[in-house]
Amino acid sequence: MASWQQVLALDAKYNAYRAPNNPQFRTLYIKRRSQLLKENAAASDKDAASRRDYLHTRARLLAAKYGSPAFSDQGSIKSRSFSFGGRSISKSTIENLEPKIGDTRKYHRRQRSSGSVKFNLDGPMKRIFDSIEVVPTKEAEASRAMAGDKSVSENYAFAGMHHIFDQHTDAVTSVKFANDDKSRVACSSVDGTLSVCQVIPPPATVICMLKGHTEAVSDFQWSLSNDIILSVSFDGTARLWNVASSDCIRIIKDITGAELHSCLFHPLNNNMFVTGNSKCFVQIINLSTGKGYKGGSCKITGMGMALAFDSVGKTLWVGDDKGSLSSFNVDHTNGKMIRVRRVAVCEGHAITSISARAWVSREAREPSLLVNCSINSLCLFRISPDGSLQLKKRFSIRQKFSRVRSTFCPLMSFRQGACVISGSEDMCVYFFDIGKDKKACVNKLLGHSAPVLDVCFNCDESLLASCDAQGMVIIWKREGKQGAL
Repeated sequence: MASWQQVLALDAKYNAYRAPNNPQFRTLYIKRRSQLLKENAAASDKDAASRRDYLHTRARLLAAKYGSPAFSDQGSIKSRSFSFGGRSISKSTIENLEPKIGDTRKYHRRQRSSGSVKFNLDGPMKRIFDSIEVVPTKEAEASRAMAGDKSVSENYAFAGMHHIFDQHTDAVTSVKFANDDKSRVACSSVDGTLSVCQVIPPPATVICMLKGHTEAVSDFQWSLSNDIILSVSFDGTARLWNVASSDCIRIIKDITGAELHSCLFHPLNNNMFVTGNSKCFVQIINLSTGKGYKGGSCKITGMGMALAFDSVGKTLWVGDDKGSLSSFNVDHTNGKMIRVRRVAVCEGHAITSISARAWVSREAREPSLLVNCSINSLCLFRISPDGSLQLKKRFSIRQKFSRVRSTFCPLMSFRQGACVISGSEDMCVYFFDIGKDKKACVNKLLGHSAPVLDVCFNCDESLLASCDAQGMVIIWKREGKQGAL
């Protein structure tokens, strides 16, 4: 495990050289790199020597491409300097960091808490990084400059329409960009079909239509590698689609024959997925065999309308049409579920969407849950260490009858505030700054002529997709310069 953490530290060292004019990409790169290294560390069967060879080879390749960074891999820790915010800092400076650089960027020295991110480096590096924790304050001008030195409102000034799709003949129930992909987006519809579209480069086109369901497609998910799409339908089946060939490669019938309302891949094991049905059952299914796991199903208080995993797939949240939110511990090796707790969020009113986030922003380091409730509310909950929920914010939207969804904005940065977006029955797309107590709505997009049912960003937040109950999908573009990967 230490070798992979050293690889991440190496990538972080060279990160300032990647896309120097696009700090959001650098944030996304390290986030994605960390995820991949964590997965490889858990699944790899390579020996330690091979990992060390990989580390040295990668260091040489990065040095050849970008030149020597602020400190090299050779020499002792005493001769090394470290780069923070573009400034070179020696070991002695680090030991007295707080009084030395307060003129441009302020940091707090504090004890690490359970909610902070730790780099488990070995040896002298561990001692240095354990002694400080970099936390931007409101006076951290350099940190805000990394994020473009713009307000939340300016960062989410989506206005222009990049493209409008109307290939579906009925309501589009969900829209999702492919994982870590800014160009491909997929849609599911009440007309029983799914579509995969290319939005970059222009002109935007429909790549393929996935046909096979006999009733409304209620939900779908991209696999982690984007080669498979999982869909569920009111026809009582889950289907697996090969994106490249547009073929349906497997049909899995619900064991109770009930309508399926929701589906979700396990974030660390894409051979495992979860479904929620209209007979109040949640089931974990093996993708390869098409069968449910022993001990992998539970009954809830209502129809399984919405699903969400935490980032490591340990906790599963399920929202139902009775307004209850249930949590389960999930073993990703054997598919067993253990009920943890149930919370009545909006009793008697459906929960239609759940999104989980480990951090909301660099300045809000607490796990959060974003929940759409059919009582004209979008609720943000703080997840306590014991797994209980505490209501942190409530935002007003129009939602009483439709299955409206919301999401966190995908990128984290040092800018103050953080944003969430939601559809609404008043035909608008809403942007809310969760850091504001008053006037939290920082943007509202008008353009749909029916209730907006789902919203989704691409990976670099340069494009936003929204879909409505009349089958229209709008791809919105950010004002000014778009991000690029």
